[in-house]
Amino acid sequence: MADGAFGLSKELELETAPVWAKVKDHVTPLEWPAQAQLIHEINQLKRERDAVILAHNYMTPEIFHGVGDYVGDSLGLAKEAAKSKARVIVQAGVHFMAETSKILSPDKTVLIPDLRAGCSLASSITGADVRLIKQRYPGLPVVTYVNTTADVKAETDICCTSANAVQVVEWAAKEWGVDRVILIPDEYLARNVAAQTTVGIIAWKGRCEVHERFTADDIADMRAAYPGAEILAHPECPEEVLAAADFAGSTAAMTDYVEARKPKQVVMITECSMASNVAGDVPGVQFIGPCNLCPHMKRITLENIRDCLLHMQFEVTVPDDMIERASLAVQRMIDLPPPAIPARYDLIKARHHVAVELI
Repeated sequence: MADGAFGLSKELELETAPVWAKVKDHVTPLEWPAQAQLIHEINQLKRERDAVILAHNYMTPEIFHGVGDYVGDSLGLAKEAAKSKARVIVQAGVHFMAETSKILSPDKTVLIPDLRAGCSLASSITGADVRLIKQRYPGLPVVTYVNTTADVKAETDICCTSANAVQVVEWAAKEWGVDRVILIPDEYLARNVAAQTTVGIIAWKGRCEVHERFTADDIADMRAAYPGAEILAHPECPEEVLAAADFAGSTAAMTDYVEARKPKQVVMITECSMASNVAGDVPGVQFIGPCNLCPHMKRITLENIRDCLLHMQFEVTVPDDMIERASLAVQRMIDLPPPAIPARYDLIKARHHVAVELI
């Protein structure tokens, strides 16, 4: 009997009330009854299937807060999934993330709600490209961003995240005894890392279609309209964007920054849902645009998560030999101690531009 708020049953209203409290500023009362029902169905299916859902920071709030068992950045999600005793992993994110989960949890079934959920950055380079790069630069270590496919990771010496890229580059240079390192595939991440280290960087011209669209003018406009706002930028943005920001770091670092500092107003220069999700946990902070939507992340919905679990469809597999080689690169990174502080990119303001060799 529908005798609760929004026309929901009392039981469903009570069950989903904590989620509504976090998403009410981003979901309309008209949408909520259908979403609450889907959240209920998904959480029930998780128990039946012995499944966990990994919800990336760029998922919409009803997914992130409603059904995500583990939430965060791509590597953090995969690491948490590897610790889980669940038999099934559902990747609420994009395809390369599901592959990373399979690499770290080869004995588990990994599903993705939509096989078309790709990534412009991951698709910018292939394993064959990496093999050619290694022929061109023999003896130099290859550091690869985790935002890559399994076949690229399999050709890699060590992976990195946007949070630890400087640390990994310097470790690789020391370990290999060289003064240059190949850092692929994100051109802007490579340029921003180059501004913080004396290690020479050889880069690939890959870019994230979400972050490359931001400009320094966007930040100037935000400062003019909201002079007290603190501006945070992701290191996949162009150099001039990070130079104009107050803080730059990974999605996890940006979340930590807001939760620790609780600024009155904040601008997150990244994918739109990131701010919406963090807002649910820090209600006293006002989040201001601009942001850009990732069309690939938005392919994941409550409906196709439900269908994915209901039919156990769209399994992501990686060949065993590829898992073995790729897991070495990922594990090398995991075994390094975490960075001492979040990546602030302070040196960019002083140096502005550091040349990299672009392949």
